[in-house]
Amino acid sequence: MNYPVRITEAARRDLKEIYDWIAEHDSLSRAEYVLDRITEVVESVAKLPDRGSKPPELPYGMNAGYRQVFFKPYRMVYQVRQSEVIIYLIADGRRNLQAVLLRRLMEG
Repeated sequence: MNYPVRITEAARRDLKEIYDWIAEHDSLSRAEYVLDRITEVVESVAKLPDRGSKPPELPYGMNAGYRQVFFKPYRMVYQVRQSEVIIYLIADGRRNLQAVLLRRLMEG
């Protein structure tokens, strides 16, 4: 069973910023490649939503239901709610993401 995937507006902005940065600092073809790989990872979550690991930045008690998957160095943080996968964050995993992640999930 494939779960429908919803990407929040904040995660869409993340993806656009990643694409724009790579296009400007590397090349359009590299930006397209990264976008395609991230899309593949997101699509794979639709098929196996419980495969991701729990984000270590989340405090105990808040981490229930949240997971992360990677296309290194990028990571996608999501939650499975009812029969839907919701992508909250797409970011460079080398950054300290605790504050950003907590704020996003509180807004979400």
